[in-house]
Amino acid sequence: MPAAVSIREVGPRDGLQNEEPIPTGAKVRLLDALSGTGVRRIEAVSFVHPKAIPQMADADEVWRRAGKVEGVRYSALVPNTRGAERALAAGFTEIEVVVSASDTHNRRNVNRSTAESLDDIAALIDLLHGAGARAEVIVATSFGCPYEGDVDPGRVAGIVERVVRDGADRVAFGDTTGMGTPRRVRELVTAVRDREPDVPVLLHFHNTRGTALANLLTALELGVTEFDASVGGLGGCPYAPGASGNLATEEAVHMLHDMGIDTGIDLDALVGVAELAEELLGKRLPSGVLRAGPRTRLTAR
Repeated sequence: MPAAVSIREVGPRDGLQNEEPIPTGAKVRLLDALSGTGVRRIEAVSFVHPKAIPQMADADEVWRRAGKVEGVRYSALVPNTRGAERALAAGFTEIEVVVSASDTHNRRNVNRSTAESLDDIAALIDLLHGAGARAEVIVATSFGCPYEGDVDPGRVAGIVERVVRDGADRVAFGDTTGMGTPRRVRELVTAVRDREPDVPVLLHFHNTRGTALANLLTALELGVTEFDASVGGLGGCPYAPGASGNLATEEAVHMLHDMGIDTGIDLDALVGVAELAEELLGKRLPSGVLRAGPRTRLTAR
């Protein structure tokens, strides 16, 4: 097992985009609270059209008001050139763009085929690099599609091969529907490494079918050390019917610390932020650690 793991907190973007819109000030409170937990990477906002994702309509204002903590790497998600230009103008230097391995999901998400999106992404990567920013390509529906079912790992590996050739700095794989299982994780990581063994890999698990922690453990055994997670288990996907929240950050940190794997994150502080998220959203979140009480909040040993 690795000695340390890097977790990117995605609650402020991926988590909130699937909830009813909350005030800008509440978003800033959540983002700032997460910045104080020891997490070193946060997906802060997405620059999308407000008609598509109204929850992110105030992204510029959220980012302007947020307190940026030194040592924390903040990133933004963009769907197209206009979004990338907004992110660059706001000062982001780490920018993510998404393509779906499934054509049907990609059309539901951005109204383009996967091939058309890959052509757009090639131009986006050039734009970002020209502005001194790094480009991460997220491959959604990597483990299965709500419309097409199973997705061939070879298809995903082919997409990775294309975006790496076009200059992507990093690649992430989204379990958009929660169809991922340890078998699927192993097959996907193996297929990708067979073609692009040196590209940095990050995995993003949803917990729709209760397999997120099992998938995390399998990925650790394969040597993967970078993961997304969302405080309280917030999240989902507006274009994936039935998809529930992401892997809860505090559940992942709790398990990793008990295994002696360092995350750099203060688990008690993180649980406090999950409680804040419940207050801001006015609802109960799915995190098991949040319910279990302080005796379960372990530190790395």
